[in-house]
Amino acid sequence: MSTHGHEHTGSIKAYVTGFILSIVLTIIPLVLVLNHMMAKTALMVSILIAAVLQFVLQLFFFMHIRDGEGPRYNVMALVLGIIFVATIVAGSVWIMSFNSQVQ
Repeated sequence: MSTHGHEHTGSIKAYVTGFILSIVLTIIPLVLVLNHMMAKTALMVSILIAAVLQFVLQLFFFMHIRDGEGPRYNVMALVLGIIFVATIVAGSVWIMSFNSQVQ
């Protein structure tokens, strides 16, 4: 069987690098929260920055946003990802704010 016309989209090294960086970007906010290392506002900003960085990292390493024949597909995937992230972040912030008012 010929693989002519099929491009290899990722290597083991790229996947492992992306995985390790994702783990690091998950552990950093966890450590900040568990050890109460920052004030509430600075902590929330740090978590949001780590989330955005992880989103971008996963776009490049796992969703292959750089690969593909047409840039149109990349842009559509990026816009959809941004909509998902904005919805999740806004909902999480709203829930956390409501929780502090209830207690």
